[in-house]
Amino acid sequence: MPNLNRLAFAGFLTFLPSAAFAHHPTGGMAPQSAIDGFLSGLAHPVIGLDHLAFIVGVGLLAALTAHRFLTPLLFVGATVAGTLLHLMAFDLPAAEFVIALSVAAIGVLALSGRSYGMLVTGGLFAVAGLFHGYAYGEAVVGSESGAVIAYLVGFAAIQYAVAIAAGHVAVKLLGEGRSARENFGLRVTGGVVAGAGAIILGEQMLAIVGLAG
Repeated sequence: MPNLNRLAFAGFLTFLPSAAFAHHPTGGMAPQSAIDGFLSGLAHPVIGLDHLAFIVGVGLLAALTAHRFLTPLLFVGATVAGTLLHLMAFDLPAAEFVIALSVAAIGVLALSGRSYGMLVTGGLFAVAGLFHGYAYGEAVVGSESGAVIAYLVGFAAIQYAVAIAAGHVAVKLLGEGRSARENFGLRVTGGVVAGAGAIILGEQMLAIVGLAG
């Protein structure tokens, strides 16, 4: 069983860096039905490396708190709020840069293996969630209300599921130490998230200076 767990974990690590940087799951077309909205919502958080990596980080940090099943809801709720802000034409400046920075930050925190308490963890989830949700909102600009609601339900559900699964895999199945700081699975996964964040952040910085698209 340990070898099987490690094989599954290796597969996860392989999948994470290969996730696309896409930000519009319907190929540029806003969903016009509840079914399309729901499917788009399920897809959006996992087809973009920046969003997926951060959600995995949410699961890792939440697993280090006393409320591993409730803490991710702070992030999920904030993403819903961020999408609504976008649809209300409220501007969040430098959203893509903040998202990239949030991925690097949450990876570093998870890599440390420390529990930072609800103030730091919850604050990071809430602030970053607004920006991630703001980016999600672009996919449903122009959609009918039914499609928007289904979209919100879809991405809320998939984000929560991925966060809980990531925390469970890293801590329960692959943990080798008695403390979080000794937990091999959690810290390696945090390192992968931090690495992905560094790549995304580097791309954003190159774009700012006009060296990348």
